[in-house]
Amino acid sequence: MPTEPLPDVPPASAEVIEIERALTRITYLATRARQHERLMALAGVPLDRAAVALLRQIADSEPLRPGELAQRLGVEASHVTRTVQQLQRSGYVTRVPDPDDRRAQRIELTDAGREAVARVREAGARGMQRALSDWQPAELRQLAGLFHRMVDDFLAYAVDDESGQKADARTTTA
Repeated sequence: MPTEPLPDVPPASAEVIEIERALTRITYLATRARQHERLMALAGVPLDRAAVALLRQIADSEPLRPGELAQRLGVEASHVTRTVQQLQRSGYVTRVPDPDDRRAQRIELTDAGREAVARVREAGARGMQRALSDWQPAELRQLAGLFHRMVDDFLAYAVDDESGQKADARTTTA
């Protein structure tokens, strides 16, 4: 499948290059298998990374159809179907009728699923708190604000890139 050429955009500034490098390092650190296993052990949740990502997405939105979950996660629908089956067998999610179309189903967290997400988030936040313990509260607020702004801009760019029109990311996120 041929790749389209990059749009006519000026070269990245030194600051953007450094941000990209830092994000690459963060992504590497956050997605290491050993880090995930440690986090799951601390949280007491025996799930793989794909299942945790799906649980988090469900927790951050209303019950969604599997296809909607796949779109939000940027994965194939069959991948979501397999992961939902795993989570359903483990008691973390359940299927509920779609109120708009009774033939369709939406995926919803169970009480055990909500508890698992809370434990994973708590374990992750505690680790982050330890790593950032020397930061001042004002620095942490500034970093959080900048991260949210960056994610909103990335989402707006992704919408622009996919549909040819730019949308306000603050109204398109769940």
